[in-house]
Amino acid sequence: MDLRSYAENIYIVPILIFSVVIHEMAHAWVALKCGDTTAKDLGRITLNPIPHIDLFGSILIPLFSILATGRVFIAWAKPVPIDGRNFRNFKRDDTLVTIAGPLSNLIIAFLCTFLVIAFYYILNSVNPAEGSVTFEFLNYMFKMFYAGIILNVSLAVFNMIPIPPLDGSHVLANLLPDELANRYRRIGFMGIFIILMLFNFVPGFSTVFISIISFVSKPYLNLIDIFIK
Repeated sequence: MDLRSYAENIYIVPILIFSVVIHEMAHAWVALKCGDTTAKDLGRITLNPIPHIDLFGSILIPLFSILATGRVFIAWAKPVPIDGRNFRNFKRDDTLVTIAGPLSNLIIAFLCTFLVIAFYYILNSVNPAEGSVTFEFLNYMFKMFYAGIILNVSLAVFNMIPIPPLDGSHVLANLLPDELANRYRRIGFMGIFIILMLFNFVPGFSTVFISIISFVSKPYLNLIDIFIK
């Protein structure tokens, strides 16, 4: 990949940062509604990316992935601090807080779908000269939001893998008997190594993961096809 190709793939970074910020903010906002003010008190219910951004997980690793392969394989923001003792019903509220993050990504993918359609029609109605500033801007926005659909679906699906510390592990733990759930939660961040092993050494895992992303993405892409023919 040459330097020009690098530049062509950087358009995904703004939507990536926005998406992980909204993901964490959704966790914080639902936690507040469930009675826990911890995240709010720490300034995590904000669109300002600075309190949410993890230097490695939100910027360096995604950039390295883009430069090395042209794709973002993994990204994360700072986990939202939650004190479950403030929940009125721990299992119910913890589950609601958990699914808020992936759900926010699916909503962003839905918004990206309509923005892709909008910028397609703007680009074709304005019809700027190829290579002009207007053309480059509109084309950039079109590509960014199109990439945002797959990116956000990928974030939602990835986060719902039921392995700690991903969101899906909270949902599974809340369905288990208390003693078994406590043992399961102790996996903690060691689960990252399990996830990496699944993707790299378990035959078919990556294929299934990509198939799920394709399945979930299909309604969004079909909606685009209805308006863009």
